[in-house]
Parts: sequence; C-alpha cells; structure tokens
Amino acid sequence: MIGDWNNGTGRRKSSVARVFMKKGSGKITVNGKDIEAYFGRQTSIMIAKQPLVLTENLEAFDIQVNVHGGGESGQAGAVRHGISRALTLFEPGLRPVLKAGG
Repeated sequence: MIGDWNNGTGRRKSSVARVFMKKGSGKITVNGKDIEAYFGRQTSIMIAKQPLVLTENLEAFDIQVNVHGGGESGQAGAVRHGISRALTLFEPGLRPVLKAGG
C-alpha cells in the first residue's frame, strides 16, 4: 500500500499491468486515457472490469493503470489480474469470490 493507494501487478501473455487503486467514484484510467478510449472493443473493457463487477465494487474505486507489452486482449487480461490482486490486498475476504470467478 502506497499512501492511500492499493497496488497490484497483473501479467498475461507478454503484457504487464501495474494497477493503483483508492476509494473513489469508479473512474478507470489506463496509460493516461479513459478505459473506453484506451481499449477499443467492449469485450476488452468487460474483461478488465470483471473483478469489480464480481465483487460489486464497480463504482467504489478510482483506478490508475500502467500497462505495456502484448496486444489488446493480453493487456485487458493483465489489467484484470492486477485489479484482482489490488482488491485482494484491500480486502482479503474477497479472494474466494475472485477465485471462483476465474
């Protein structure tokens, strides 16, 4: 935990995402852009937001992501993994829900 930010690192294929999150309004920024502007396809956006939907925290956190390497699908998976790890650090009780959701 860095100040009031929780962080997590996600990896998928050759993509690496560093995720920083804190309590907020639900704004997700990826490499300085809004998530909808960064990921072109709705499928990638849905994959990246999956842990937040599973834990019913879609509008509870502000998230900043730095991601590099790989393609769009791999980056979306890396962001999903990083968000899951950051959520687990924030509230360890969420791990079983995230684990069951994949």
